[in-house]
Amino acid sequence: MSALFNSSEPLWLWVVFACIVVAALLVDLVLLRKKGSHVVEAREAAMWSVIWVVVSLLFNALLWWAVRDTTGSTTTATEKAIHFLTGYLLEKSLAVDNIFVFLMIFSYFSVPQAYQKRVLMFGVLGALVLRAIMILAGGWMLQQFHWLLYVFGGFLLFTGVKMWFSAGTEMSLTENPALKLLRRVMTVSKHYDGEKFFTFENGRRVATPLLMVVVVIEFSDVVFAVDSIPAIYAVTTDAFIVLTSNIFAILGLRAMYFLLAAVANRFSLLNYGLACILVFIGLKMLLIDWIKIPAMLSLGVVVAILAATMILSWMQTRKQ
Repeated sequence: MSALFNSSEPLWLWVVFACIVVAALLVDLVLLRKKGSHVVEAREAAMWSVIWVVVSLLFNALLWWAVRDTTGSTTTATEKAIHFLTGYLLEKSLAVDNIFVFLMIFSYFSVPQAYQKRVLMFGVLGALVLRAIMILAGGWMLQQFHWLLYVFGGFLLFTGVKMWFSAGTEMSLTENPALKLLRRVMTVSKHYDGEKFFTFENGRRVATPLLMVVVVIEFSDVVFAVDSIPAIYAVTTDAFIVLTSNIFAILGLRAMYFLLAAVANRFSLLNYGLACILVFIGLKMLLIDWIKIPAMLSLGVVVAILAATMILSWMQTRKQ
């Protein structure tokens, strides 16, 4: 695992990254406790979305400076910065698909809007831990077994094709494994008790539906991570860039949810665009030892597909 840290990024940059994440979570927890349960308005969500994007871009600039200072190469620094930005945009775009799932989960459990912020807070915390473990483990495995790149590439290609043909169909939560397991091992109340995960009924301690929502969201994030992490490793095998770009995208996920939830139905063609991106990334991974696709070209393809999808979705919405 120590090989993961033998890269062009200095150790102090790892420390800075960790400090930013911890500070962000502490600010989030303090604000959550101070404001309590409340409905997040679009203005608040937009403000935090902008803040997270700015922080991510500033960190990317720091990454560029640190790599140039360490290696003395502007070319290497620029390539690392482009990889970070590509990975960040890739995770952001795939995270939009998470938003559709979050909407469905909240609707299925009839979660009051005032409680959704707390649920997503715990969802983000769980996602940060799980993603970090999966990314570092994936980086070590790729260093030990190069052939796994072809496995990941084939899986992404398959996932992209499957996503294309399943676009527009709704996922059912009735047979969700996490939901079935939770209902089997504990008694769950039919009613919410504020933001509590446990309550008392007839003298017995029982789980509230809010706990089930958190568990289902964590389970869905693991499923999405299986797609998104290999996709970013197709951009770069640098574990630091994969980890930081992924984590920064996740930190802004909650704000992005509240910003886009109201207009999610306007992105009806998004899944087709994401499918194309996954197919492109999968092919890039499969051909990595024969065809080297420049980082800037990969970034351009991702941006172009996302832009085309959003424009076509907007045009389709206007016609309806």
